[in-house]
Amino acid sequence: MIKKLLIIGFVWPEPKSSAAGSRMCQLISFFQKQDYKITFCCTANKTDKSFDLEQIGVCTDSILLNDASFDDFIKKLNPDIVLFDRFMTEEQFGWRVSEQCPNALKILDTEDLHGLRKGREIALKAKEEFSTQHLYNDVTKREIASIYRCDLTLIISKFEMDLLVNDFKLPQEILQYLPFLIEDANKERDDLPNFDSRQNFIIIGNFLHAPNYDSIIYLKNSIWPLIKKELPNAQLHVYGAYESQKVSQLSNSQEGFIIKGFADDVNVVMQNSRVCLVPLRFGAGLKGKVIDAFINGTPCVLSSIASEGIIENSHLIQDDPELFAKKAIELYKDSNEWNEAKDIGFKILNKNFSKPVFEEKFSAKLSVLCHSLFNHREHNFIGQMLMHQTMQSTKYMSKWIEEKNRK
Repeated sequence: MIKKLLIIGFVWPEPKSSAAGSRMCQLISFFQKQDYKITFCCTANKTDKSFDLEQIGVCTDSILLNDASFDDFIKKLNPDIVLFDRFMTEEQFGWRVSEQCPNALKILDTEDLHGLRKGREIALKAKEEFSTQHLYNDVTKREIASIYRCDLTLIISKFEMDLLVNDFKLPQEILQYLPFLIEDANKERDDLPNFDSRQNFIIIGNFLHAPNYDSIIYLKNSIWPLIKKELPNAQLHVYGAYESQKVSQLSNSQEGFIIKGFADDVNVVMQNSRVCLVPLRFGAGLKGKVIDAFINGTPCVLSSIASEGIIENSHLIQDDPELFAKKAIELYKDSNEWNEAKDIGFKILNKNFSKPVFEEKFSAKLSVLCHSLFNHREHNFIGQMLMHQTMQSTKYMSKWIEEKNRK
């Protein structure tokens, strides 16, 4: 009997543009190894950077918001598992899935906790220290409601797993810690360029992502001038997808602050760079740019938020601009410091992000859920309550829009 998985994407995956795109491709690879026939559908338009899913055997479909055509589509497909890409897609389509395919296992991939990111942004803009006041925002409430409505939610960061269990008291039975999945990181490390073969600093990230753009501005105004003063010949190369005019105008060759734009191959630009800078001031989840740097033997200087779920209690973590710049300069000038930091990266990858270990745990969890889904749902009373028709404001708003569109 063929096992079928439907993925409802928030956007079409762009692994070269964002960590979220890479994450989705890792999940697809996992389910293919579990012999699932996969269909990926999305309401968004494809771009020239969208990954060609059909070339790896994934069926694709475009779907409409607030339209009963999705009901016919999913009923005909009749998937065993439906995976929602971020809580917004569960809000939009979760109730339809439950009505048309009530026995389908519903999985939410948060990508990162959007409510946590939003709370930190609110605190930063208000120039306040982040607290539960900022965390308990409307996005957090919507996101946690979505987690309860699903049978299993994938959490990418240990920090966020602890937050959900300890602060919000969510039952661990509906959560699965599944970070980035990394093959043996030591395999090609001896072939990577050494300290003397590299030059310049790098920062990379999708320019449309607000935390990335904020970090670039912060770096340009508060950190880079301190580094440039000590290292007048060094340059900072800024890479990212979706470069806008407001990004392009930041480029200044005299300051050594160079906007490079889209990187077709992150491994190449990382291996050409001596030090990666990640001074994020808000955000959530795991930072793909840090993982990419470690894979390519490129030491990082990180803010506390950038290091979350990846590295703890390290001299590489600095939040003060002057200390951040000082550490970046040390790594750039001292080959011993640089090699030590490079080794730290590989140790972290192999210890905390081993692909075989986490794939085995996820596979075991799926097996249990597929064989005891009714009992699993019986123990999730809050999820049942949130699925009750009197609580489904999203459902009836969608139906209202659907009727309005027919007129």
